[in-house]
Amino acid sequence: MTGARERWLAFRRAQPPSPPLTRLDVSTRGLTFAVWHSPPVPGTTPLVCVNGGMLFDHSLLWPALAPLAHTRQVWLYDQRGRGASSAAPGVTASRIEFDAGDLVALRSALGLARWDVLGHSWGGGIAMLAAAMDPTGVRRLVLVNAVGVTSRWLPPLHAAGLAQLRDTGQVEAAERLAALDPATLVEPVPERHADYSQAFFPAYFADADFARRAVPLRALSVTGATVAARLRRDGYDWTDRVGALRAATLVLHGSDDVLPITEAEHTAHVLSLAGVSVQLRALAGAGHNPFWEAPAAFFGAVEAFLARPDPHPPPDS
Repeated sequence: MTGARERWLAFRRAQPPSPPLTRLDVSTRGLTFAVWHSPPVPGTTPLVCVNGGMLFDHSLLWPALAPLAHTRQVWLYDQRGRGASSAAPGVTASRIEFDAGDLVALRSALGLARWDVLGHSWGGGIAMLAAAMDPTGVRRLVLVNAVGVTSRWLPPLHAAGLAQLRDTGQVEAAERLAALDPATLVEPVPERHADYSQAFFPAYFADADFARRAVPLRALSVTGATVAARLRRDGYDWTDRVGALRAATLVLHGSDDVLPITEAEHTAHVLSLAGVSVQLRALAGAGHNPFWEAPAAFFGAVEAFLARPDPHPPPDS
């Protein structure tokens, strides 16, 4: 049977070269954001991609999502205090709601009337909150293995990660993760969050061989550690906020993710109750990063969803 890594390599070899990215420095909300975009594609709505991980910059999603840039303009950016974007002076007050507000402000600062939004993992949380804040500015929303609408998934995640590593024979990786205590992550110590994120990384793969060959990511961010610590310490419930969301939404989730697919099902249910048009799709054989482990299914689903005509386009479209 062909492994996930071989499927990913075959998919990427069949793709044309990744389009070039142009960098901009965009000032808004008293901060300077590093922003990148691929070439415009006339007649299509731009797509902004929001990475997860809290500590990481846009490179978490590029060139992974480069195939999307062949049919539309793709925008990426580094969140405040991550990568090349500046941090706010009062970094200890950082919270995910500020990240969501930044996304709304960036659309306006870039002069884009509307865009589609794709958020992965914690980036899915940012995307949901931003779309709820900006109902006229977001046409379509794609949530990829996104965090849940509430934080109920977070306490069991450490045990799920350990079980995944042990069940797939990744003994050394399991030992590294077992040596770390997620209870210490309620404090915003960047090195501690970086160590834990790096150790947990292999558990996000359904395919053990792919996990062993992938380079565990590591990034330091005071802002990211502060936001992550606050969420772990205080928990969250975005049910009411997400209820204001109006964009048609595609919820994609790897069937074998350690972040359980029940969270995707719950998110789809909450959005449906709010009157949102929602599609839910499980991607078989994929873990937390379906654009790597199930690329054909992932990109096919995203492309089909974004290409659907709008039933009620705005007057100026």
